[in-house]
Formats: sequence, C-alpha cells, structure tokens
Amino acid sequence: MKKDRFFEKMDLQALALAYDDVRLKTGLSIVTPQNVILATNFSRNVPMKITVVSAAMDTVTEAKMAIAMALEGGIGVIHKKLDPKAQAKEVKRVKFYLNGRIDKPICVRDNETIQSVIDMRDEKNYQFSTFPVLDENGKVVGILGRIDIEMCLDKSRTVQEAMTRKVLSANPATGLDEAFQKMISAKKKTLILIGEGGKLEGMYTFPDVYRIKMGQSQLLNLDNDGHLRVAAAIGTGEAALLRAEMLIHAGADAIVIDTAHGDSDGDLKSVFETLRQLKKNFSGTDVVAGNISEAESAKRLADLGADGIKVGQGPGSICITRVIAGIGCPQVTAVYNCAKAVEGTGIPVCADGGIKYSGDITIALGAGASYVMLGRLLAGTDEAPGDFIIVKGIKYKVYRGMGSLSSMRESLEARDRYRQQGVGIDKLVPEGVDAGVPYDGPVKKMLEQYLGGLRAGMGYVGAGNIQELWEKADFYRISPAGLAESHPHDIIITADAPNYHK
Repeated sequence: MKKDRFFEKMDLQALALAYDDVRLKTGLSIVTPQNVILATNFSRNVPMKITVVSAAMDTVTEAKMAIAMALEGGIGVIHKKLDPKAQAKEVKRVKFYLNGRIDKPICVRDNETIQSVIDMRDEKNYQFSTFPVLDENGKVVGILGRIDIEMCLDKSRTVQEAMTRKVLSANPATGLDEAFQKMISAKKKTLILIGEGGKLEGMYTFPDVYRIKMGQSQLLNLDNDGHLRVAAAIGTGEAALLRAEMLIHAGADAIVIDTAHGDSDGDLKSVFETLRQLKKNFSGTDVVAGNISEAESAKRLADLGADGIKVGQGPGSICITRVIAGIGCPQVTAVYNCAKAVEGTGIPVCADGGIKYSGDITIALGAGASYVMLGRLLAGTDEAPGDFIIVKGIKYKVYRGMGSLSSMRESLEARDRYRQQGVGIDKLVPEGVDAGVPYDGPVKKMLEQYLGGLRAGMGYVGAGNIQELWEKADFYRISPAGLAESHPHDIIITADAPNYHK
C-alpha cells in the first residue's frame, strides 16, 4: 500500500506520529462525497453502516446514546461502571427499542383478571397493551389487546373472557420481511410465532416492523431480527465473565474487554485469560479486546481469537496515562502498526482516542483503522449521560476519564481498568481527569458534521469506500508551521462553525 513506504521511513527514524503530525495526500478522484460508502465492521461478524462508535465511558454511553448511534448506523458501547444488572438493562433498552422481533414477549395468563393486567402494566410502566395469552401449560390460547381491555367494562373478568381467540400466527423461523407481508395481508397488527406444542417462540408488532421497513431502515444498524445493535464493556477475571454472560443473555451483539493494557497474561484476571474463557464459553459472540498500541500486542490478541482490536493508550483528551506512566505510542503510528500486524485476518481495528476534528477520522481510517471510537466529540450531546454545568454563562456537560480520581473512587470497575483493584482510596494514582465539554445538542447533528468531513476527505483522496481508502492513503509529515497553516489564522473568528472549535 502507498502509505507503507511513508511509515517505514518514520520507523527508520524511530519516529511515531500523532494526528497533528500528518495530512493525507490528495489524488485523482472520480468520487463525490455524497456517494462515499462508509460501511465497515465493528468486529469480525458485527457490521456497521458508518465508521463511528461511542466510547464505553460513564459520561458518554448508556442506552440513550447507544440507541442514537445505532439509529445512525453505528454502535454504542455501554460502559461497565454500572452494576451488571443495570448494564444488562441498558442493553435490553437498546435491543427492544424497535422490537422488530420480540423473542420473549411479556405474556399474561388466561385465568388472570383484566384489572391485574392493568395494574401490572402500570406498575412496570409498559408503553404497550398487547399481550399473548397462555394457559396453565404455557400454550398460546389467544391475544389480549388494547381494545379488548378497554371494551371489557367489568375489570374483574378474566383474560380468557375478554381476549381475542383467533390470532395471526407463523412458525418461529419467520423473518422480518415475511412477517411484514403476513401482517399486511391479514390486516393484523400482531404476528405470534408459535412452535412445537403451541409454545410461544416470539412476536412481531406491526408499528415497529413498519418503522423498520418503511422508515429509514437503510440507515439503521440492525441485527437479523430487526433489533438495534449494541455492544457492552467488561473488565477481566471471573466477575467479568459473569457480567458477560448477563450481557449476552440481554442481547449484546459484542463484548468489549475494556482495559488500559490489553497485552496482559499470567493470571486469571489477565486480558488473555479472560479472552480465552469468553471464546470458549460464548463462541457465538464476538469479543473486541484492548487497549494496545504495539504491533506485537495486536498479533497476540489476534492469535488468541479476538474478533476486534482496540488501539489507543493515552491519546484521549482526558487521559494522562502517557505523562503519568511515561508510556504509549502516538496514535497514528499505533493504528498503522497494529492494523498492519493483523492485515488479511478480517479483524477490524478500532482507533480509540485522540480525535479532535473530523479530518482526524479520515487520517485514522487511512492509517488502517476500520472505525473510530469517540468520547469527547460525543460527550457534549443531548444523549450523553453527563450532567450539565454552567461556566461563565456557557453551558457544558461533564466529561471525565474512566481513570479520573472521581471515577476510580466511585467504582471498582474503573480501578480494575487501570489495574489498581487492591489500592486504597487515598493511594489511587489517577490516569485521567475530570472536565467539561461545550454543549452540542443532538448527536445526530454532530454525526452529520463528523461524517460529512470524512466523506469530503475520502473524496479528496479518491476513495469510494473504506477498503479503497486503506489502499490509496498516503501521508505527508507536516511541520508546526504546516499545522498552524491548517487552522484559521491571521483573522478573528466572528461566528462559530458547528464542526470546528479551536
């Protein structure tokens, strides 16, 4: 590839480069930005329609952010500072947001009263009123809908007396497209999937299927059942394996081993041993492992069966690992070296951290990444869980590193990420800081800007897709004067741009 010679020259000088050190060369282009294809893979078997995921940080990604990311074609990684049950609940919120196919519908029994169903619905705050009805043997005997409930004036009557007995049903193998056609043909809003012996195997609801089929389904990142895709982070060791089991049961499409140093072995709490056990116990679920910044580290994770590799040790805006520990490879070189090490294996590389502008995304992908993980650039959006603060009349959202002192004091998982599990509260050594980022509004608006910049960059290079960008990307190393020239200069900016903050 064109860029190989450039990085070989840098390596001969023992020189590693960050985003501000390089720019991509332009080339002959027949590609217009709007025609660029951004499809990529989060992990070996989990696709995405865009090249951006949200970071597994407590001020960045919970269900609200993960839903927004998947609606735009990406993925959110639910952070692990939540207790396992709460984290699994966030995963479920994402998976059932569209309910293309509901694998485990909420059911009622035929001998319950209508009032008890109403009470249960209100107590659980369900936003739906359609329930499959089962008899004492677990066999489907009808369906109870909103009309059935409303038209039953005597709420002490049983479900069996009020339910609709004739249901639209199909076999459990019915896919989204077939389900849509069946409901259209029958003019029914619910399709019950019934297996052997009349057992309930799942359900489709027309409003959700319609939203997927007729809405912007070409943009949504959906699994095979029409649910939004989502990933979730874990630590290492036995507790992490138990957490992973809960997350996978909740529907997580991929598990991310989220540590500060992903090249660790030697005990039961190492990344390597956790990866081995995950691949042994949950072979059907992809595992992304990290973080690393060296080629040999990437090779070792690939050999152990990692389905994705997360690259980045210290490039994040709130990370102080490099100055505290004195380690780390600047991010562009780290991404290139790790991507080169696993080239041809089908293992995607994630560029995690250090992205300041949309042009950095183009550089990261050009260096060999399959996608970037964003923290700061998403932390100021409505969907991020951080609190609002006002500083000198300007609205900010709280953003902090998982290695910040406040985060490590609050959470064993945060301490575990930086291998400080047994350290006393007063002896913690933070590797991140607490900060605030400007309020940005909805994440959709910001993604349009970031991806618009990426599309423009790929157009300049002449790359119509990510694979072409890998092949065509070549770099200049720039001087401090070149960096200054890249930014607005010799002027006073009188109006803020949505995609640029100096």
